[in-house]
Amino acid sequence: MSTKVSDHVLERLRAWGVDQVFGYPGDGINGLLAAWGRAEDKPRFIQSRHEEMSAFEAVGYAKFSGRLGVCAATSGPGAIHLLNGLYDAKLDHVPVLAIVGQTDRTAMGGSYQQEVDLHTLYKDVASEFVETVTVPEQLPNVLDRAIRTAYARRCPTALIIPGDVQELDYSPPTHAFKMVPSSLGASEWTATPSDDAVRRAADVLNAGDKVAILVGQGAAGAVAEVQEIAELLGAGVAKALLGKDVLSDELPYVTGPIGLLGSRPSYELMRDCDTLLTIGSSFPYTQFMPDFGKARAVQIDLDPHMIGMRYPYEVNLVGDAKATLQRLIPLLKTDRGGREWQDTIRANVRRWHETMERRAGLAADPINPEYVARALDPLLPDNTILTSDSGSVANWYARHITMRPGMRGSLSGTLATMGPGVPYAIGAKFAHPDRPVVALVGDGAMQMNGLAEMITAAKYRDRWSDPRLVVAVWNNQDLNQVTWEMRAMEGSPSFLPSQQIPDVQYAAFARTLGLEGIRVEKPDAVEAGWRAALEADRPCVIEFLTDPAVPPIPPHASWEQMQSTATAILKGDADRGSVVKQGLKAKVQEFLPGRSKQ
Repeated sequence: MSTKVSDHVLERLRAWGVDQVFGYPGDGINGLLAAWGRAEDKPRFIQSRHEEMSAFEAVGYAKFSGRLGVCAATSGPGAIHLLNGLYDAKLDHVPVLAIVGQTDRTAMGGSYQQEVDLHTLYKDVASEFVETVTVPEQLPNVLDRAIRTAYARRCPTALIIPGDVQELDYSPPTHAFKMVPSSLGASEWTATPSDDAVRRAADVLNAGDKVAILVGQGAAGAVAEVQEIAELLGAGVAKALLGKDVLSDELPYVTGPIGLLGSRPSYELMRDCDTLLTIGSSFPYTQFMPDFGKARAVQIDLDPHMIGMRYPYEVNLVGDAKATLQRLIPLLKTDRGGREWQDTIRANVRRWHETMERRAGLAADPINPEYVARALDPLLPDNTILTSDSGSVANWYARHITMRPGMRGSLSGTLATMGPGVPYAIGAKFAHPDRPVVALVGDGAMQMNGLAEMITAAKYRDRWSDPRLVVAVWNNQDLNQVTWEMRAMEGSPSFLPSQQIPDVQYAAFARTLGLEGIRVEKPDAVEAGWRAALEADRPCVIEFLTDPAVPPIPPHASWEQMQSTATAILKGDADRGSVVKQGLKAKVQEFLPGRSKQ
């Protein structure tokens, strides 16, 4: 039997080391599905409940494996459904390849059923590389370029294959005019800045007395170097949320997350520093950076397209974080004198941890959402992978989960879309089937798509050598992050028709799928619930009935801002009494004396 174009696509994916493709079937990719049957499901076709979830799973797989994530969908509606997950990959700089079908070439341009101009549709999300295959000889070149580009540019790319092209006999490009041959593979490579630029950066850092370091996901391969430079400079280290797992939160000079979901010591670090070193981060919120003109600054980033943004950096080093820091460190002074600045940072960090512990210990109705995350923290195995959804739960993930060496974590950092928590976790399980995975999800995101994707978890649970996939749901019947944004930013009370959502029996639904389901309704059952979920012999949904009135207070919130928010709430918020009470209780914890010397 002849080799079809669809057969060659799968053969080439296997040659690139692709083990699974996350997808959903449709007649626009019938040729590919038939090829999967002939190939005995190699690479494995992982069926989601919705194409958007396929894309999210590919993103989660890529984030936690460091390898290419691949998703597939039919023409028209299926290809459209992939977009949100692919934009998540684009904005978080994740290598993902989308393979989508298209109507037959003979019907294109005829307003045919499910015909969409996919090349135009994908030209933004896959702006680095999108191509439509019209003849067999285009393969393997376009497929190889799509994969190399995804890796090199850390981005999504797309391959559009009309249905009739999938069925054609494959013939390789010949040694002829206007034929483009291709070959597999690409060597590892490392970009480094010039010697002069590194020396100028060292001069800036050596001149500083109060150095702050901001790390993002681009620093993940330079853990030892970041620690060494922080200790040499006597610096504090703040982390963008995508870089939360770069450094251990147990290091005393690590101030934790930065921004609206960040910590008070990270805010103070940026406010009071005189020098800033940013490594592998494109954190966008300038208001959380040092005041312009107050700090001299150096940035290190692999991507010249992303360098020099967000802050008026004096030196911009384009290069791999590890290689660049290795060249920078020998040029730094080792006799910097006293450590008063880092001592202050350490004291601020200790006080913040005590504040967070007190906030988590506050009574709420029925359960304090901060306590749910705080109780989980010491129970997590050292090799846990964590995913967080967007919403108020991201605050608790950012502030209460202590990243230790060996742990991983991520969320939709830049798009901040709802819904990736559960599919990210499923992608992580396929990347690391021998590791426990915990997804932290709000009830809004769980209703949006998490419930359906638990069916996917049930379908594939037997493929994971470690059965632990714990999906934790903060059930407060409120789209809580937007509710608080309305109160704090718009000065408006909660609008119940848009914000209130039904109370769904999440744990009971999980049990109907043959999974574990646990419902926690009282504070004294929280820790036992977590232990049971982490010890379960199958995927588990654990839901906690939490208080929507507990505020995710920004680290820079002043008493005046709290008063302004409270005034807006009193205009007519349905939950105004408990909101004001919980907000004042939480804020006052910052001003209580710590147990340790400051």
